[in-house]
Amino acid sequence: MELFGLDIGGSGIKGAPVDVGTGELLSERVRVGTPQPATPGAIVESALEVLAACGWEGPVGCGFPAVVKDGVVRTAANVDESNVGFDLQDALERETRHPVRVINDADAAGLAEMRWGAGRGEKGVVLMLTLGTGIGTALFTGGRLVPNTELGHIEIAGYDAEMRASDGARKREKLGWKKWSRRLEEYIRHIEDLLWPDLIIIGGGVSKKFEKFMAHVDVRTRVVPARMHNAAGIAGAALAASEVLSPADDGGSGSDPAPPPGRRRPRRAPP
Repeated sequence: MELFGLDIGGSGIKGAPVDVGTGELLSERVRVGTPQPATPGAIVESALEVLAACGWEGPVGCGFPAVVKDGVVRTAANVDESNVGFDLQDALERETRHPVRVINDADAAGLAEMRWGAGRGEKGVVLMLTLGTGIGTALFTGGRLVPNTELGHIEIAGYDAEMRASDGARKREKLGWKKWSRRLEEYIRHIEDLLWPDLIIIGGGVSKKFEKFMAHVDVRTRVVPARMHNAAGIAGAALAASEVLSPADDGGSGSDPAPPPGRRRPRRAPP
């Protein structure tokens, strides 16, 4: 089955069609910058720009950096506060005229890693950390997602944890790998005492530099890098959509197979 995955983050909005059987991106991902300020209307407009650039028509899965309940945004740590209460799922469905499922972006990345990546086959307590503009978390027990965990916002030393230990904090404060890794270690140790996970998966763009910082991190839990890297959020969003969106009906003929849920239309030449 082919579906489209959108990954809306604090700094970029990325998307591509996905084979939800294998997790493979079926074309080069398209990326645009997250609008500033990241208001609801501006986010929808940028998401539609990504869909148009890929020539996509069909169902869409979308990861968003917030608690999302039934498609409605409930928090706004790394986007404009005007998003709180915004029904992003409904807005995208109205604009695309196709089914859409919106979930937390870290949950989307975690679903991909558990299906195709570093968490595949793990049955214990698994925590995915996406280290980017903030810290996203996806928690799994027995292979099942506990949605909308916000463990990047636990308080450490009087601060929101992601303000100290995210990759965004490393870049903002121009920290070296060793100094930043001490903050990451402090954060993981707090998480260990709360959850006692069996495995922690480090995702986000910084996971490509895993050896540079994990060499300085001393924790009791097994910690591994994500395997799907930048594809995780896109593939996981599409996977989440596939689990709730039905394939197109074949009309009950019983002979011809159902058409695919989505298709890519030919790209038009620019005017």
